Formats: sequence, C-alpha cells, structure tokens
Amino acid sequence: MEQHFLKSSYREKLIEHLIIGEMLKLSWARGACSIEISKPEVDNQGYDMIAEDNGVLRHIQLKTAKLDSKAAYQKVHVALANKPSGCVLWIFFDEATMQLGPFLFFGGAPGETLPDISQFKVAKHTKGNKDGVKAERPDIREVRKKAFVRYDRIELIYDALFGANADTAEY
Repeated sequence: MEQHFLKSSYREKLIEHLIIGEMLKLSWARGACSIEISKPEVDNQGYDMIAEDNGVLRHIQLKTAKLDSKAAYQKVHVALANKPSGCVLWIFFDEATMQLGPFLFFGGAPGETLPDISQFKVAKHTKGNKDGVKAERPDIREVRKKAFVRYDRIELIYDALFGANADTAEY
C-alpha cells in the first residue's frame, strides 16, 4: 500500500498510540488502572517510551513491521542497556486493518537489565559518504530476530513487561 510508504511517520505514531491504548485498556480490564506511560523529550538514549506498572519501570524501544516483513534484525542503541529494565518491543501489524500482533520481545525479566548486546554486529549507516562507504555506527547493534521471544497476545507481552498477571486481576 502506497500509504504505508508515503505516510510512514503517521503510521509510526498510530502504532505507538495503539500499543499504549492496548496497555491502558488491559490495565483497566484487570481492575487496577495503574500503568503510567511517559515519553522522552529527546530520542537519543535508545528508547521511545517509559512505562511503569506492578513496581516495574521499563524503558521501551518500539519497532514495527508489517506481518509479511522479512526483516531479520532490529537496530538497538547500546545506551538502552543502561536504563532500568530496558527492552525492545517489536510490534507486527496488519497493514489493511492496523491490528497489532504478534509481538516480539527482547529484554530481561521485570527488574532485570537488557541482555548483553555487545556480541551482535555493529550497525552501519544506511547511506554511504561521498565515496560510497557506509560508516559504522558504534553505538548501534543489529539484534537478530531469533534473539526475540514471540508473544501472540497483548496480555502475554504485558506480563513479560511487568510480571505475570500484573495488576492482579485475571483476564
């Protein structure tokens, strides 16, 4: 769909709002209404939002891909490892309906740091310099898809982020 290419920043914001809405809705449905969401003013530390629930503070980098995407990795900033419970949430979506899921998760258990990403390949700039050389980006790593854990439902990714049955009510 041409719209996905021409309006990619719109789509990115839409998916961000959809995932926040889904987490707020789940917190509501579980009866606690306790999740808090914050956004950084500047995006230079490797995360797109901060979410807190069940006593767990998460710095979350959001990545998106269409359901039929062939992407084999995501670029992750090394600074994310310095943030409390830093993690990457790779959200797949249906390009026709914008339905979210499945979700891929790369991170530690609630309260744990991001797994070591130093062994992953150093990313390169997508565009070359005047000589066509694509310089390395020493603070960015290419985390392979196989390092992520798949969750098919929002309830499961929520539990991975904040602990099993966060908000205490059953779903």
